[in-house]
Amino acid sequence: MVWAEDHLTVLAGRLDGNRYLTAVKNSFIGAMSLLIIGSFFILLAYLPIGGYTDFMAGTFGSDWQSFFTIPYNVTMGAMTLWVVIGIANSLSESYKLDRMACILAALVSFLVLTPTEVLVGSGGTGLPLANLSANGLFLGMIVAVAAVEILRFVDHRGWTIKMPASVPSNVAKSFSSLIPIAVLLVLFNVVRMLFTVTEYHDAQTFIFALLQSPLTALGATLPATLLASFVESALWIFGIHGGNIVGGIMTPIWLSLTSENATALAAGHTLPNIVDYQFYMNFVKVGGSGATFGLVLLLVFLAKSKQFRTIGKLAIGPEIFTINEPIIFGIPVVLNPILIIPFVLTPLVLCVVAWVSMATGIVPLTNGVNIPWTTPPIISGFLVSGWQGATLNVVQIVISALIYFPFFKVADRIALGKELAAEAEITAEASLGKPTQVAAA
Repeated sequence: MVWAEDHLTVLAGRLDGNRYLTAVKNSFIGAMSLLIIGSFFILLAYLPIGGYTDFMAGTFGSDWQSFFTIPYNVTMGAMTLWVVIGIANSLSESYKLDRMACILAALVSFLVLTPTEVLVGSGGTGLPLANLSANGLFLGMIVAVAAVEILRFVDHRGWTIKMPASVPSNVAKSFSSLIPIAVLLVLFNVVRMLFTVTEYHDAQTFIFALLQSPLTALGATLPATLLASFVESALWIFGIHGGNIVGGIMTPIWLSLTSENATALAAGHTLPNIVDYQFYMNFVKVGGSGATFGLVLLLVFLAKSKQFRTIGKLAIGPEIFTINEPIIFGIPVVLNPILIIPFVLTPLVLCVVAWVSMATGIVPLTNGVNIPWTTPPIISGFLVSGWQGATLNVVQIVISALIYFPFFKVADRIALGKELAAEAEITAEASLGKPTQVAAA
């Protein structure tokens, strides 16, 4: 345990401190409000309620779905734009560079490499919205990092236009960005031209074929999801925020899979992915990391020790909203040789149960709607997979409680024994006339 703690702490610290992973993580966190709100609009456009479509068409006309698809298209459907902005913003803070210059540099560099199409009939050129969605996500992340790094390289060498001190600062900043932005445009335009003579024709197709498609295909598999869950739980055992580490790596992959499901739903096609961001957050982490919802119920209703009962009462409120740090650090689960076993095992079992349920058609695949990670279980299952998803959450909570139960009983018995021993010691000291001493917890 000591060896694992030392090595995992160093590794996790390096990953969590990596400015590029941090920038990617922060960009998705920053854009999450847009993605959540936008994805709800696609649900309103295709609400699975009998008579809903006919009512809306009869009331608002045949084009009524555009009321909801347009907000979706400019939020979830254009997610790469918001991720690019977020990465550039995070890196600008890390490097102490001009924020607006970094954001503009990243955006213009990404748009230069984003393929366009000739509009039939008009002769003009358009930028397909699909290229700003999950299709361009990995290109956007790579370009955003590269653009800021090039900007930093140029800036540190002083290749900027210096204005007199009398010039207002906002004007001076604009002129100081001229040369760096010009360098970026030239470089990325050269890259764009070079790709036109390859079999891929553009950078986005190249990145999608060689990097994004293989990674998303791997991330959509059951083994990869089990591995991610195992690593997250294992890190938590040593007090390291496993969700931050795993999320920084897997969130781009899982969100792109979520976007694919939402796009398929909008097009009336079969949903392609069992595993996506909502699958992992709502059917693997039921109650948070370690799937501790069942454990909290055991603490509240079956615990005999005062410590466990008190922790259960304090934790049940946050647990409903999948915030389980009171459990992880209160019992604690961290470095607890008894509870670490079900803490790792339970989400793995729930993952397999959910995957089999969806693979066999018992439960519908998640519909691509991004809901807040704090959405309570059962409600979350209903929102992403209908009443079958809500039922699955109920079953998973029962499974969670059953897995945790024997380990909980042992831990509760040990805690109760310590409490009884402490009470007996106090009673014995009182009978001898000695002042009682209460040890600090």
